[in-house]
Amino acid sequence: MYTDYIENIEAMQVLDSRGNPTIQVKISLESGVEGIAMVPSGASTGSFEAVELRDGDMQTYNGLSVYKAVDNVNKKISKAITGMNVFNQKEIDQIMIKLDGTPNKSKLGANAILGVSLAISKAAANTLQIPLYQYIGGINAKEMPLPMMNVLNGGKHANNNLNIQEFMIVPVGGKSFRDMLQMCTEVYKVLKELLKKKGLTTSVGDEGGFAPDLENDEEAIELILKSIEKAGFKEGKDFKLALDIASTEMHEAARQINKEGYYFWKTDIYKTKAEMIDYIVGLASKYPIMSIEDGLAEEDWKSWKELTKKIGNKIQLVGDDLFVTNKNRLLKGIEEKVANCILIKPNQIGTLSETLETISLARKYGYKTIISHRSGETEDTFIADLAVATNSGQIKAGAPCRTDRVCKYNRLLNIENELNK
Repeated sequence: MYTDYIENIEAMQVLDSRGNPTIQVKISLESGVEGIAMVPSGASTGSFEAVELRDGDMQTYNGLSVYKAVDNVNKKISKAITGMNVFNQKEIDQIMIKLDGTPNKSKLGANAILGVSLAISKAAANTLQIPLYQYIGGINAKEMPLPMMNVLNGGKHANNNLNIQEFMIVPVGGKSFRDMLQMCTEVYKVLKELLKKKGLTTSVGDEGGFAPDLENDEEAIELILKSIEKAGFKEGKDFKLALDIASTEMHEAARQINKEGYYFWKTDIYKTKAEMIDYIVGLASKYPIMSIEDGLAEEDWKSWKELTKKIGNKIQLVGDDLFVTNKNRLLKGIEEKVANCILIKPNQIGTLSETLETISLARKYGYKTIISHRSGETEDTFIADLAVATNSGQIKAGAPCRTDRVCKYNRLLNIENELNK
């Protein structure tokens, strides 16, 4: 008797880490095996991302409810794929893409489609009684990722005066994931004490990083470097830094004041495109920065090309809003010789198979990959398994604070333990 076939699909509305609605999907097979997935949501989103479907009813969760997406899973998607073999991941994903029929998954909702896609992979792994990372990546899934831990928040992720969205520490001197996690947590705790001594707030932003008001963005960097030293580590050797500038927001803010460059709206500073490039180059030369994400806006290709020429051989230049986990956008970047790394967020593209195709394309052309959470997360640990499955080498999962972030790190600790055995 065949038991690997989809018997039932059930979606429901749950909450993410910001208390906003999101979708949960449960796939049940004839064998009784299940797979359950929850879909995250971003605050700082690229305009080329696949579209998450929200109801827009201001009487329910201020318009953010996802009952339409839930209905699309329970009625339309369920009808199309019930009875299919759970191991036919790509075929199932293609059926959903075709059923939606739009270039950005706006009809059914990328949140509806992704919820099903991820739950399918989990049900398949559970059927084989193997870990998810092994199911997705096979016997070659073995590399633990380097955590890029967000310890200070700014931009749209916090209500403070910092323009840069994420200030991250990267434990390049760690010998194992367990060691790296310990190193980061120790620096995070020291940073908290430094902020307290300065009389600054230690409340946290969406991703668990602290969100104080400081003199400027460079003071944030200096505070982090001081925390690294006080925790007993050496900058450059044990730790390097990474930034997510999230400059698309600054570019849009400039347009609102009828200018074409970058407007740091929190501190009322305007930079031309050339000045923005110089600013990034200056930060990279002054501090032990190994990675800069979204240093320039999603459609500022010319400036991206110039920045890549200047420092692309020295540091990691990451496209998030620029590429949105979309292989067509990445192909343009490859042709234009723009950036050298892509941030991977499954909900930007909407299916697991498309996510894996983009990762493969990046690897083929020598682009590095970083598996990433979103600012609105859940207790779902899928990205931890994905990072190991694809040997991505890097992961962004937030600060060692808030269960929605810590659960990813705890899952990685468990994976490392399994791999060591």
